[in-house]
Amino acid sequence: MKKYLLLLGVLSLSSCQDGTLVEEAVLIGTDTNEAATLDNSINKKAKNIILFIGDGMGPSQVELARLSMGGANHRLSFENFPVTGIVLNSSAQNLYTDSAAAATTWAAGVKTKNGYLSVDADNKFLPTIPELLSIKGYLTGLVATSSITHATPAAFYAHINSRSKHKKIAEMLVESDIAIALGGGSEFFKLPLSDQAIHIIDNGNSLDQDDLAQHARVLGLFGEDGLDRRLSPPTQLKMTERALDFLDSKTSNCPGFFLMSEGSQIDWAGHDNNVKYMLAEFVDFDDSVAAATEFAKQDKETLILVTADHATGGLVLQKPKGSSIRAQWTTTSHDLSSINIYAYGPGAEKFSGVMDNTEIFDRMLQALDYENLDSNNCVN
Repeated sequence: MKKYLLLLGVLSLSSCQDGTLVEEAVLIGTDTNEAATLDNSINKKAKNIILFIGDGMGPSQVELARLSMGGANHRLSFENFPVTGIVLNSSAQNLYTDSAAAATTWAAGVKTKNGYLSVDADNKFLPTIPELLSIKGYLTGLVATSSITHATPAAFYAHINSRSKHKKIAEMLVESDIAIALGGGSEFFKLPLSDQAIHIIDNGNSLDQDDLAQHARVLGLFGEDGLDRRLSPPTQLKMTERALDFLDSKTSNCPGFFLMSEGSQIDWAGHDNNVKYMLAEFVDFDDSVAAATEFAKQDKETLILVTADHATGGLVLQKPKGSSIRAQWTTTSHDLSSINIYAYGPGAEKFSGVMDNTEIFDRMLQALDYENLDSNNCVN
């Protein structure tokens, strides 16, 4: 069900630097979707995994989104999932994690330095879950509302000691086995890729109209860097739906697929201390999870995980004034909050309790029974 935000009333007390406070008044929503807990699958082995990342999405961001959309009795799509856990998220040498180090734990199962992508703290190569699954005949897709070379998506295919080397990371994507990648970042690629077997699309109409499944690989670049909603790029929902269609159609004779879809700009809004921006991104994120959940309900072989790398902005929710919540930002940086993970589908029970972020990688492979997967290649 499509969700809509009420216009936010904003009261700015000051520009936020660490140690100062920005407060915004957020109207409590009334479009309530009450709890409707999903039954967990009786299948114990997953065929597919969809991993949703709300970048910068801490518990307070989730709470504020819920209240602004539908009030106290409302539930976000993933809050109906039957299994919830808590994820600890420090990096290799710091209690503070950035997106690169956090994404490396999901992609490769090892803690690393902030800024590093799928190399360990000594800059040694770490095999990623798409690379491991490719050996077993799996296909992988990536979706982001940032550049597709940004830290979170890049951790699933790039091996480099600086997340800032976007042009080199773009080369690594072209050289990888990623089947479909949709996001921004056209300025980082040497286009056209005439000598590569990759179909390039650069506008939302092509995303809707092209028969993507006729191509072996697809790269969608809908912005020079991150996606600017003022220019009407494809939403995370649209990109996720098209990536799902592509992967599902091409794996009917394959072991399965892995899809990562990131709501990248939830984090950017936190850095900007901008509640209205954050909530607009959150609506798209929640709609994307809802669409994937409908797919999984029909498919019955797909594990969906929803989590975050870290929380951003030190968001604190105070008692309401009238019909508005008082949302206070306390920093423009990441904070040290633990974050949640929500799971639905076969293998979801593995994600209950308190876990380190490195354990998500291991538990995803366990859910797929990776060691016993047939290594036959796909027959498309």
